[in-house]
Amino acid sequence: MNQPTRASVGFRSERGPILIALMLTTGLVAIDSTILATAVPSIVQDLGGFAQFPWLFSVYLLAQAVSVPVYAKLSDTVGRKPIVLVGIALFLIGSVLCGFAWSMPALIAFRALQGLGAGAIQPMSITIAGDIYTVAERAKTQGYLASVWAISSVVGPTLGGVFSQFLSWRWIFFVNVPLCILAAWMLIRSFHESIERRKHRIDYAGAVLLTGGTTLLILAVLEGGQAWAWNSIWSIGAFVLGGLLLVAFVLVERRATEPVLPLWVFSRRLLVTTTLISLGVGAILIGLTSYVPTYLEGTIGVAPIVSGLAVAALTLGWPIAASLSGRFYLRIGFRNTALLGMSIAIVGAISLALTSVTPSVLFVAVSCFVVGLGMGLIATPTLIAAQSSVAWNERGVVTGSNMFARSIGSAVGVAVFGAIANSIIAGSAGGAKSPETIQSASTAVFVAVAIATVLTIAAGLAMPRSRVEDVELGRAPATAE
Repeated sequence: MNQPTRASVGFRSERGPILIALMLTTGLVAIDSTILATAVPSIVQDLGGFAQFPWLFSVYLLAQAVSVPVYAKLSDTVGRKPIVLVGIALFLIGSVLCGFAWSMPALIAFRALQGLGAGAIQPMSITIAGDIYTVAERAKTQGYLASVWAISSVVGPTLGGVFSQFLSWRWIFFVNVPLCILAAWMLIRSFHESIERRKHRIDYAGAVLLTGGTTLLILAVLEGGQAWAWNSIWSIGAFVLGGLLLVAFVLVERRATEPVLPLWVFSRRLLVTTTLISLGVGAILIGLTSYVPTYLEGTIGVAPIVSGLAVAALTLGWPIAASLSGRFYLRIGFRNTALLGMSIAIVGAISLALTSVTPSVLFVAVSCFVVGLGMGLIATPTLIAAQSSVAWNERGVVTGSNMFARSIGSAVGVAVFGAIANSIIAGSAGGAKSPETIQSASTAVFVAVAIATVLTIAAGLAMPRSRVEDVELGRAPATAE
């Protein structure tokens, strides 16, 4: 069989319709993660429940994170296509219900359903790309998928503002309906798998214990210091019970015939190190995307759209570097490419921390762009290295573990950075509305982000040295028609 050329990765290639479908499905999650923020004031004005609105984000992140490992294992059992279609269906139903929500609690519940859909969509899109493209092609493919996030970082907040101001906030959910239908139709029409049909033993006990344990731990991290004090009975109870459930999960997985999260994932050096790197990537991203807008708006009073564009520089640098990363890892290997990306990201993170004492949109945008360039050279090669080191029937679990680690990194990052910022605000006479206080708190967070970037290097240095030919185990049983 002739090796596909780099040109065959584009939209006009045989696999082009699948790539477009994957970009559409990725766009569902990407736009939804940015479109809601600008509509929150309108939602609160209509439904009330100001104190509850943070749960619109927390419950979505929670549902997405805890469902990823389960979907990943099922995709290795029954195939990618059924799982991603289930995810699109759940996301579609959740979007419709969110659009008709009559109260804040109802909207929060329906957002959880959306999150369950997103938990299947994002990792399956990346896994399918890993199935149908060679190692040499995947960097360019990841560039296409990453560009969706760049576009959504600009389009999402704009659409949210337009719908809220001129139509209704409910349209930020209804707009997902045609996108879901189109993405599902293109996948059904273009993506075909050859799956070996055999009887499977579903690990129900492992799935329940993993979901329950991670739910409690992520919930404790997200809400600690917010909904309840860190030393409260609720916080301690969630941590203890979540930990016990995960211990029971490990014991069950050791005996399970087809474990939902095989323990061998944690015994291979390449998989462990790339998972730890993904953990750091999640923390770095949440630190910048959460605090850069607040920093710019609170210190120099820029409009939300301007602060959003400054953050968008991060997601503009990412796809550029991701699409070019293949040229690097094919020549110098996955580990060296990731270390190069970490070096670039550190430069951006440190420059942001140093220049934050004199607020400037230009300095922030440039720093975020540099960090984005580094992230593209970190996340893409490490994910591709992990995917390429396993066979088709293990790739879903490996990709899911990588995405799950990024979600955990974001959840932990929210808690750590929030604790840092809140401690400075609490000790300031000016309070949260003072530009000086916001500047001090944001600078502390940016310093913490720089430290997280440095710590991520440790995992990068521990990665085994490997060339593309050392890890590639072949392509997937998937074809385009």
